[in-house]
Amino acid sequence: MYLTTRGLVLRVTDYNDKDALLTLLTGENGKLTVKARGLRRKNSPLVAPCQLLSYGEFTLFEYRGMYTVNEASAIELFSGLRRDLPKLSLGTYFAQVAEVLSQEDMPNPELLSLTLNCMYALSRLEIACEMTKAVFELRAACLAGYQPALFGCHVCGSQTPDRFDIAQGRLECSGCRSAGSDGIRMPVNTDVVQAMQYIVYCSPKKLFSFQLGAENLEMLSSITEAYLTTQLERGFSTLDFYKSLLLTG
Repeated sequence: MYLTTRGLVLRVTDYNDKDALLTLLTGENGKLTVKARGLRRKNSPLVAPCQLLSYGEFTLFEYRGMYTVNEASAIELFSGLRRDLPKLSLGTYFAQVAEVLSQEDMPNPELLSLTLNCMYALSRLEIACEMTKAVFELRAACLAGYQPALFGCHVCGSQTPDRFDIAQGRLECSGCRSAGSDGIRMPVNTDVVQAMQYIVYCSPKKLFSFQLGAENLEMLSSITEAYLTTQLERGFSTLDFYKSLLLTG
């Protein structure tokens, strides 16, 4: 049986001396693991569409429960991010998160659209990497079922809370924290809260239509990173590599 689908290559794993396994994120079929025969050979026609972070159209042949790439053509290679190591490392972080959040045979067009939009932003748009990172992390957390409560202190209702509870995903005032209350609270201000509200509730086509100063953008990125990794209860090696590049750069 043949299946034609469009997908983003999230992972490429060596299978043997000639072949590789691809992890694809598709809109209609969710995450798929497919074999790319001859991909590791020189001059393979599959090299471009089957490389990491390539978005393409794939014709797959299913045999005994395993998909094999029969044909593939690249739609978008995101060449802009491939020329910039920090952007490339950030893109691989997005791919790793998407792989964790997606499931086999479970349609997830929203996650695919988010990941592609953020890859496009890294590759083509003049947007700070920290903004793209924050948008992806917070929106991905929402798609995973962890939408934060962002309208006022959850204790007193004040509209000027100054803390965000990372574990509970809610705002509070510093004076409202109960004695002995566990969990990390990170400082926020009105501008950062409004940016978080915008990211959560805006149209997918307008994800990057907001502005923040450098200091607030750094605060936002720190919060979204901590929130996503806390909710997923795991770290990401690709994120660690990206942050190491920032330190050495």
